[in-house]
Amino acid sequence: MIMIPAYSDHAADERTFLAWVRTGIAIMSFGILVEKFDLFIRTLAISETTDVLRRAQLDRISSHLGPHESIALIAAGVALIAIQTLRFARNSHLLGDTERHALRAARTGSVVSALLILLVAAVATYQVFD
Repeated sequence: MIMIPAYSDHAADERTFLAWVRTGIAIMSFGILVEKFDLFIRTLAISETTDVLRRAQLDRISSHLGPHESIALIAAGVALIAIQTLRFARNSHLLGDTERHALRAARTGSVVSALLILLVAAVATYQVFD
């Protein structure tokens, strides 16, 4: 039986990668949900032709949840998966290496997390103040 050296490290790296992939898929799914909800609101606004006030309210809601937010969320999910795939490949290579290397992955993870926080804060602020 052949054992992989530092198997627990490789397994932990793979679990982390899969967690980031799930997060990316969730962000993309949320972007699709936003787009579908906007389409539903637009359809509802079109069907409310008799009540002008209700139609205006629905049009106002629809204008906030446009394709720009959904495209941004889908692109953020794709970018997150791409970045984490590169990180996973780099870490998998480095786990087998016996040399010491600079710790850049923590910086990358912090930047990605900060960008996600800023994206969520921007969408939330846009929804509250508009």
